[in-house]
Amino acid sequence: MIVSKNKNNTKVSLIVPLYNEEQYIEGFIDSILAQEYDFNEIEILFIDGNSKDKTVKIINEKLKSSEINYKILNNSKKITPISLNMGIKEAQNDIIIRLDAHSQYPSNYIERCVYYINCTDADNVGCPIKTESSGKIGNAIASVLSSKFGVGNSSFRTDKTSGYVDTVPFGTFYKKLFEKIGYFDERLERNQDIEMNRRILKNGGKIYMFNDIELIYHPRDTIKKLAKMAFKNGKWNIYTSYIVPGTLRLRHFIPFIFFLSLMVGILSIILKIGWISVLFAMEIIAYFVLNLLFSFKGGKEKSFGEKLLCLIIYPIFHITYGMGTFFGIFFILKSEIWNIQEEKI
Repeated sequence: MIVSKNKNNTKVSLIVPLYNEEQYIEGFIDSILAQEYDFNEIEILFIDGNSKDKTVKIINEKLKSSEINYKILNNSKKITPISLNMGIKEAQNDIIIRLDAHSQYPSNYIERCVYYINCTDADNVGCPIKTESSGKIGNAIASVLSSKFGVGNSSFRTDKTSGYVDTVPFGTFYKKLFEKIGYFDERLERNQDIEMNRRILKNGGKIYMFNDIELIYHPRDTIKKLAKMAFKNGKWNIYTSYIVPGTLRLRHFIPFIFFLSLMVGILSIILKIGWISVLFAMEIIAYFVLNLLFSFKGGKEKSFGEKLLCLIIYPIFHITYGMGTFFGIFFILKSEIWNIQEEKI
């Protein structure tokens, strides 16, 4: 445990970075207004990245007549860790609960977060995610992002077992933690949560996941949006490892290894390298079998159409994710070569 705790303090500051969230912000706020927690003990800090839609208008309409103290800050740079740090520094309370506007929270979420940050020796606590969407495509995407074949052994998405873990979604912290180990790394447009959790563990702290509740997360609801997200995640995985080595684990690079193997396999067919072509064929067969098993897993929970969509979405997600890492490496190498040339000049 890094931070000494005052269990009598129940005031909380909710930190919410957002940008163009009109599709989700109303449901998010409704879940906050339904919290079984004294509103006099809550402040909400929204950090908006110059939203172009009705996000800010909806926030004001929903909260202006409520008892909750809220404030909307502006982050023109639109980078999430900058928004988080702005919120933490502005926060008036000792307990920081980082929230995501794409999510909805059970009515006892704040109460449970406060309980576990006070009653465990952890420096960050959080609960599992239940990925939900609507429509056949949305439901298929949610299924892909909830399976081990889709996202690996991410405990808060798949196992959902209470205990000490390496990361939790979003998180609840004591404000003094950031004064001791530093704020979110503002160089990281993505993976800043993972990096912060790594820093907590590196400094002797603990992270705890409790599973007596779970929050609902709304993923991208079209294949195009999912592919775009996967590409950016893959690219930022390698950027993160370049900027802060050792932050990410092997599971974050499995899609890249898969993508690379596909490129090698296709090249082996073109160059007529027999033994590699055979291995490539075996890999494709194995992937297809796993894809089939996980796509049609779930019985009546998924319609037949959603299962067929999963067959398509799994490879799109994995390949675009791996492609993002591939291009990330290319851009890093290009940048390094450019810097060397500049030094010579």
